[in-house]
Amino acid sequence: MNAPLQSASRIRELNDLFRTCFIGGRVLITEGVTALGQDFTSGCVEAVQRFSDFTADNDPYGEHDFGCVPVDGRKVCWKIDHYDPDCRYGSESPADPDQTTRVLTIMLVSEY
Repeated sequence: MNAPLQSASRIRELNDLFRTCFIGGRVLITEGVTALGQDFTSGCVEAVQRFSDFTADNDPYGEHDFGCVPVDGRKVCWKIDHYDPDCRYGSESPADPDQTTRVLTIMLVSEY
């Protein structure tokens, strides 16, 4: 297996662990989500943790770093970003948990 595929596989493994267990990073929930109340917010967190519908269309690099889920009739998206340990810059090595802080953002998609 070549290095980019190994790297994507390791990033995917770390992203899945973080998304499902919140181990290895920080979770941010936007004000749009929290404004809809604790029950809605909890439903969003649970939906993100259970998400497994990764396809070539929504996960072209195989890193499991983005998804959208319906929660109580609303569309909620989540995204994992990779930062250096101080969260000042992007991580130079997202496959290395010692060099990376993962940040999961859960956000409400506004309808036009």
